Amino acid sequence: MKKIVRMSIAAAMMMGVSSVSAQADGISIADNIKVKGEIRPRYENVDQDGKDNANAFTNRLTVGVSADMFGTDWLSAYAEMTDVRNINDNYNSTDNGQTTRAVVADPEQTRLTQAYLDLKYKKTKLRVGRQVINLDNQRFIGSVGWRQMFQTMDAYTVTDSTIKNLNIFASYITQRNTVKISSKDTRDVLVNVSYKVMPELKVTAYSYMLGSEHDTYGLSLTGKVALDDALKLSYRAEYATQDDSSIDDSGKGEAKADADYYNLALGVNYSGILVGAGYESLSGTNLTDGNTAFKTPYATLHAHNGWADMFLGTGGAPTSGLEDMSGYIGYKAKGFGLIKVVYHDFQSEVGSTDYGTEVDAVYKNKIPGVKGLSGMIKAADYNADNYAVDTTKVWVMLDYKFASK
Repeated sequence: MKKIVRMSIAAAMMMGVSSVSAQADGISIADNIKVKGEIRPRYENVDQDGKDNANAFTNRLTVGVSADMFGTDWLSAYAEMTDVRNINDNYNSTDNGQTTRAVVADPEQTRLTQAYLDLKYKKTKLRVGRQVINLDNQRFIGSVGWRQMFQTMDAYTVTDSTIKNLNIFASYITQRNTVKISSKDTRDVLVNVSYKVMPELKVTAYSYMLGSEHDTYGLSLTGKVALDDALKLSYRAEYATQDDSSIDDSGKGEAKADADYYNLALGVNYSGILVGAGYESLSGTNLTDGNTAFKTPYATLHAHNGWADMFLGTGGAPTSGLEDMSGYIGYKAKGFGLIKVVYHDFQSEVGSTDYGTEVDAVYKNKIPGVKGLSGMIKAADYNADNYAVDTTKVWVMLDYKFASK
């Protein structure tokens, strides 16, 4: 952990002294300096049974600087700060004491979100320091970018694409920095290998061995098929399992895992008209069968199982597991943007208990006249049935991204 911190500080310091040159030998400390950032104001309203309404006005400000180091083309650095502020306190940020109100998990905070060094050799790269890690569709490993403060990892990461169509990712994580004002020391090993067999098929195998959680092993088949100029299909077929693992470092014994995951999805795009359906299953337990519920604690959970975020508490599924049948319809076109409506039907994987239904809707588009500016209106309406409580959420958001040339 101390090595990661030192590397992060070194990266940040090198960015800060980028205008300094080593005059003795004529080598510049930093060149090809680039700045990028984001300003993201958002209003979020939550109407939830049993809680006072939440009305949160928050903003994310992110500024990052990258540079090539010491005149080389194989060593570079990146440092980034993110600040989250609010202009009101009418919501439960999980840190402001407003416990009678519904949760909007965007506490005020300022953080060094990324600070790393990149060492490159041909098509192999080693990244050391604090970094964002997003793998595949972020179902297992993601940065939780929907929240104003995103999740990052202090890690050593190697990526390689030396062999054509083969991408290898491996990372050792020493600390996880969550969206809340918290971090956790850990010992995680992530391995993700994908091979593009053909344009219509990519095979991905992965192993996520989390030091304080159960190990996950999985395989996915994904691809896009163009039937003609107007009609395109996309699909996902995925299976994962969580096996026995030691998750107790205190010497108190081992916790056993026996859980399965399935994800089947098919989408159609006909000249911008979008239609699709999906089935996702995270297995559960009745507490007497020797099994455990399937969990995805490092996921970008907001992107899965409904935007109302009713299935966050246990890292992806309740004790009895979760089955999510979904379908969507939408339209996307240049200039028009994207409009989409999604329907979810939830039930437990064990016992087939009805968990309720949810309707989600979103419209987003670039805002003309301002480069890098986009807007979004989004809503989620969860109707409870033997699980949780009725919850409605509405968001209005602007997103401005900028970068130097």
